[in-house]
Amino acid sequence: MKSVRSFLLVSFVTIFILTFAGAVTASEDNILTVAGFDSEKMKKGAPSGWELVDKAGVVNLNLEKVDDSYALHMTSSSKSSFGIKKEMEVKTVEYPFLSWEWKVAKLPTGADVRKSDTDDQAIQIYVAFEPTGWPAKLKTPTIGYIWGVECPKDTIVTSPQPLASKVRYIVLRNKTDELNKWYHQKQNIKEDYKKLFPDIDGGQPRDIEGISFYINSQHTKSEAESYIYDVRFSRD
Repeated sequence: MKSVRSFLLVSFVTIFILTFAGAVTASEDNILTVAGFDSEKMKKGAPSGWELVDKAGVVNLNLEKVDDSYALHMTSSSKSSFGIKKEMEVKTVEYPFLSWEWKVAKLPTGADVRKSDTDDQAIQIYVAFEPTGWPAKLKTPTIGYIWGVECPKDTIVTSPQPLASKVRYIVLRNKTDELNKWYHQKQNIKEDYKKLFPDIDGGQPRDIEGISFYINSQHTKSEAESYIYDVRFSRD
């Protein structure tokens, strides 16, 4: 009887993990697929397993075929700020790398993450970690990997927006990069966390609790357009 209970418990836990909030999919022991987007189907305005976050203006996103997968295509107007997010649990020490494919078709005019009134990007990738306290909204260490415009590459910036000191950016690309061209990106999240958050637990990385993709151009009153797909965590 004891062995039966153990089996049922293990089965329940396994099912919970596989269904939790559209959790990451283990395609191999070495890889956790975050956004493979295997069809163009949308649910409530977002890809299956994701949640739409409509901050301002008109939302314009869809999934478009790229090779054997689909890419998230986002276009923002002069009043837009939106994205998609999903919760997940990932051990940073076990899967310290994040990689993806992205391209930008249009950059927001004169955007610069260093100033609150020009803080626009064609694409932002946010990795959220376990909160350090309450309220979680203000206490969640978050890395933002962005495709900037005026800000130099490799610049590290704390968000200029009010009450967002735990959101810290790394500018990976900017206006010097070619438009309408796919770029492969791979980041060591563990090392990036240490650089961005030396003031939290001595820079020891917390576990990941969620990921999101955003676009906005409402501050510069311009337009932006971007694509992203094949997003994954990996051991190496």
